[in-house]
Amino acid sequence: MRAIGRAALALALVGCASAAAGPLDASLPSALCAGWRGEKVCEVLSEDAQIRVLRCTFPHGVGHEPHYHPPNFGYVLEGESVMRNTRPAGTVDQPLKAGASFSSDVEVRHTAENIGAQTYLIVEKKYLDRRPADQVAPGLCAAP
Repeated sequence: MRAIGRAALALALVGCASAAAGPLDASLPSALCAGWRGEKVCEVLSEDAQIRVLRCTFPHGVGHEPHYHPPNFGYVLEGESVMRNTRPAGTVDQPLKAGASFSSDVEVRHTAENIGAQTYLIVEKKYLDRRPADQVAPGLCAAP
């Protein structure tokens, strides 16, 4: 993927916690615990004390309700679509296809809705998660 495309994707996925009050400013569940209309969209493939690897699948019209990620890296495994990301700074439609990657060195707070179909991996750097436990909403899954 070209550097410009990678940079645009990273910019589309990075959230800023200092924007005006809204659904992304409240306590949020992790990406694993957030779902879409009561259904989980991510599953754990591997996890230890430092790293969590999630596989997230988004059929057409399925998204990810408000959630956060610690610093992370992502890779689109299959599919081609447009992911509509809403973050405190606004909404961005980002074209994605298999082989694209993205990363963030800061916490990401966003919602997403897929306009297409895709599956991707997210590798979260748990060791960089600086969020106090009382600022993490329990979400839709039981604690690990």
